[in-house]
Amino acid sequence: MTQRKVIFFDSKSYDEKTFKSALKNLNGQDKLRFTFLESKLSEETVEEAKDYDAICVFVNDVVSENVIEELHKKCNTIKIIALRSAGFNNVHLETAEKYDIKVCRVPRYSPYAVAEHSVALLLSLNRNMHHAFFRTKQHNFNLDGLVGIDLFGKTVGIIGTGGIGMCAINIFLGFGCKVLAYDVYPNEKVAKEKGFLYTTMDELLRESDVVSLYAPLLESTYHIINKEALDKMKHGAMLINTSRGGLVDANALVECLKKGKLRGAALDVYENEKKYFFNDFSQQVMDDDTLARLISMPNTIVTSHQAFLTEEALKNIAESTIQSLLDFFDGKPLNENHEVKLPPKTEEKK
Repeated sequence: MTQRKVIFFDSKSYDEKTFKSALKNLNGQDKLRFTFLESKLSEETVEEAKDYDAICVFVNDVVSENVIEELHKKCNTIKIIALRSAGFNNVHLETAEKYDIKVCRVPRYSPYAVAEHSVALLLSLNRNMHHAFFRTKQHNFNLDGLVGIDLFGKTVGIIGTGGIGMCAINIFLGFGCKVLAYDVYPNEKVAKEKGFLYTTMDELLRESDVVSLYAPLLESTYHIINKEALDKMKHGAMLINTSRGGLVDANALVECLKKGKLRGAALDVYENEKKYFFNDFSQQVMDDDTLARLISMPNTIVTSHQAFLTEEALKNIAESTIQSLLDFFDGKPLNENHEVKLPPKTEEKK
């Protein structure tokens, strides 16, 4: 049996550990062979994939039109691109389809991981845990400046009610919060059963003490939180984003925070994160003034895209990705929820 070669870009030690363990659990050692690279996929690194059968990438790898063109020219043995993430906005699907390169993803690895991290960010931001932690490390037990608010009875606005959004709704309802939700495809039946309300975006922004984002990054959701949206938000509200950085106009957020409109913001993602996130820049000067400003503000918390990072999520990502690769190379159809395709073309009306 031919052993297919898979090259991983932007991999970390936990990727290598979990994928090797999952490959053993799925009895795939004789079918797949892995190579792990720390470098991200880009036009400069694309030749690393020469003579491989598949590439596995993460959210900040560049799978642009030019990269796929280069893959076709220099690494034409690549037949499938496996994303170890749910989002696929970094892949130019038209070019992949042009060269008959399949694209698969992990649509649902652990909604609990991301939802729980968003709530952890909110609790830390609200109760000033980030300040309290460093104070006590310095034996400073002063409580001035650490006052938060009760979440019980407050209104939480959820933008995006897919799997992760629903998990977050369950948590906030458990806290005794009133939950408002916005989604282009509202599930009124579930809303009635659980006890939350779908509403308009404007009302959600106007009424919510907390706004938390769980929407995918699409053309329609890019900068869904922009200056206009921030202006509509309730004075003293908190903004949480564990979804995609591009949902929030970071420059507009900085200006909003400078004016004191919001109580604070907690971000696990940032729209220009590719250069910095997942790497150590502690000995270098940051040249992204917007990110530096967000990190430096006392009423913000920034984590480096770690919401997915639980043992359960990593295991699910590895097993799901490997199963897709095994199915593909065995000639089986990919799971329809895992295969990423262009939407069907609609005929123009004459």
